Amino acid sequence: MARITLSNLAHSYMENPKSKEDYALQKMSHVWEDGEAYALLGPSGCGKSTLLNIISGILVPSEGEILFDDQVVTHTNTVDRNIAQVFQFPVVYDTMSVRDNLAFPLKNRGADPEYIKKRVLAIAKSINVEHYLDKKAEGLSADAKQKISLGRGMVREDVNAILLDEPLTVIDPQVKMKLRAELKALHKKLGHTMIFVTHDQTEALTFADKVVLMNEGNVVQIGSPEELFEEPANTFVGYFIGSPGMNFFDIELSGNNAKIQDDNIDLNFTYKQLTGHIELGIRPEYISLCEEGKGLKITITRIEDVGIHKIVRAQYKNQDISIIVPEDVKITKTMTNMSFYKDHIIIYHNSWLVKGEKT
Repeated sequence: MARITLSNLAHSYMENPKSKEDYALQKMSHVWEDGEAYALLGPSGCGKSTLLNIISGILVPSEGEILFDDQVVTHTNTVDRNIAQVFQFPVVYDTMSVRDNLAFPLKNRGADPEYIKKRVLAIAKSINVEHYLDKKAEGLSADAKQKISLGRGMVREDVNAILLDEPLTVIDPQVKMKLRAELKALHKKLGHTMIFVTHDQTEALTFADKVVLMNEGNVVQIGSPEELFEEPANTFVGYFIGSPGMNFFDIELSGNNAKIQDDNIDLNFTYKQLTGHIELGIRPEYISLCEEGKGLKITITRIEDVGIHKIVRAQYKNQDISIIVPEDVKITKTMTNMSFYKDHIIIYHNSWLVKGEKT
């Protein structure tokens, strides 16, 4: 296992990059702690795969260094980095038994046969494949094959990190949740440093200790799932995390008062004078419907009942907003206004979170 340090790292696929736009990865410096489970999350084209390929050694960064613990590995090849990789599509040897597939990385390194036997059995039990260890892999389902790929990545105890590149993409949706839970349990049991690349926020938030959210080549925020949900560092984080994402309102800010068009909201915090673009962010979960005369006037356009709650789509002065209402709350025709849970209001200045002082 290893602590992974990215030091002034940047990458361009161009020979002579001249501007910021020429870089697939913008300059970054981060430390990813030993033994943690990280989810590398972001939209397509944000730089996730580029960063993973640099960590694995497939790519050499244009600038900066990468260290495993205190050892610089920037130019070290993939094999010598002592990592395990699990890919989007299951990579198994169909003509081999499940047992031999799991044992392959250990046999390749000349491990003791008795150790191999014990280790393979332990991993097989962890991923629930012990009942078909002697079956050939070719007849197995896609999710069973991916389990074997995962197991083969975890069979070595000495790996610095396990890199998982969208490993659940081809798995049946009904099986995904179970595999995610098994993967999380395996991480807790084995303690390897894991980096799980995904574009699916549900996968990221349910698997990871820390989520690394990327956009346009930048790491926008690293934090626990709760931190990214409750206190997004940037408006992109607020928009990307959550379903639906955060609502944003352009405001004028004065002390502890936010003016949204003609409406005023008293805040729980006082803010210094700011210039530039100022926004109020509030998640749909922290808006409540109320009767006329309270809060802000809205027009409900539709209600989506998703079983666990209702998503109310509405307009506030021609701005589309989303509100999440508990399933057991009856929405009546007199609920024509909304109010905010003030403890969950967040203020952004030029797209970045700003802190106020308690009023």
